[in-house]
Amino acid sequence: MENMMSKLRNLDAYPKINEDFYSRTLSGGVITLASSIVMLFFFFFWGLYLHAVTETKLVVDTSRGETLRINFDVTFSALPCSILSLDAMDISGEQHLDVKHDIIKKRLDSHGNAIESRPDGIGAPKIEKPLQRHGGRLEHNETYCGSCYGAEAADEDCCNSCEDVREAYRKKGWAISNPDVIDQCKREGFLQRIKDEEGEGCNIYGFLEVNKVAGNFHFAPGKSFQQSNVHVHDLLAFQKDSFNISHKINRLSFGDYFPGVVNPLDGVHWAQATPSGMYQYFIKVVPTVYTDVSGHTIQSNQFSVTEHFRGTEVGNLQYLPGVFFFYDLSPIKVTFTEEHISFLHFLTNVCAIVGGVFTVSGILDSFIYHGQKAIKKKMEIGKFS
Repeated sequence: MENMMSKLRNLDAYPKINEDFYSRTLSGGVITLASSIVMLFFFFFWGLYLHAVTETKLVVDTSRGETLRINFDVTFSALPCSILSLDAMDISGEQHLDVKHDIIKKRLDSHGNAIESRPDGIGAPKIEKPLQRHGGRLEHNETYCGSCYGAEAADEDCCNSCEDVREAYRKKGWAISNPDVIDQCKREGFLQRIKDEEGEGCNIYGFLEVNKVAGNFHFAPGKSFQQSNVHVHDLLAFQKDSFNISHKINRLSFGDYFPGVVNPLDGVHWAQATPSGMYQYFIKVVPTVYTDVSGHTIQSNQFSVTEHFRGTEVGNLQYLPGVFFFYDLSPIKVTFTEEHISFLHFLTNVCAIVGGVFTVSGILDSFIYHGQKAIKKKMEIGKFS
């Protein structure tokens, strides 16, 4: 038994030194204190175990039948709210023309200060003694039914405001060349309102809910309609030959916010140098799923973008003036999963820190100790200078 214990004692890789042979130094104490502080720094300030890491994966997007939410906040410094409209369409053929729901238009003065904020399409003025569809003026106790000027879809249809007439014309694919010949527009002061808002800007913000397929949405002057299967805007009604589409994108995102998302168009500003033109953004949308440490999942999107501008000369509107956003969807989905590191990984990091700091401290202490001894020895024999 004693023989076996003796053999085991000979295998000891950590031989012990008698305390009588220890030599404690001031430099060793300083290094020990510094090492302890360094280890505490790693443990408590880095938060090894509490710190969450994010794992990224790429998978094929197999989702179907979903919708895409587009959040926007765009400021036009020289385009009045009364002539600005928003349209959205996709490759499936679905169209949302002159969108008014879920958006707000805020009028801005020439210095960018808000004049009035209202939901788009709300607040049309009332008209007194308007022209009836049969030609006479509205009399007391008579129900008003204004003419649609040939654009009625049915005999009983009425257009009781300038907006109703413009909408009826839009559905027919017609343009209003002179609003002053339309009784409703003349009484509501359509052209006068446009002149009064000359020099104003518009901040338009809200969201669109569209099909999750490739498409586009755009901000442009005039009411849009289809003419021979071509998307056009009625610009004749404004009696202008140029439109300034200088703009600033305060915010543009596809889906909900999640930690770490970067929207490349946020804060982008563009100033128009030519009299008119079409500004285009080509966007590649990447579906993204973010899962935090608590298991809460956010379905959202990231995107990349390129830009292009087509300029036109005064009186020659070759392209529809406006700001266009063309988006397409990537077939690859990115998943971010936030999780704590495993306890085993934590122990490995602790051992690495303790061992590394201890080893480096030992090397530093040995270097200082032997250096001091060598200098002291040379001083004793008078060779140190």
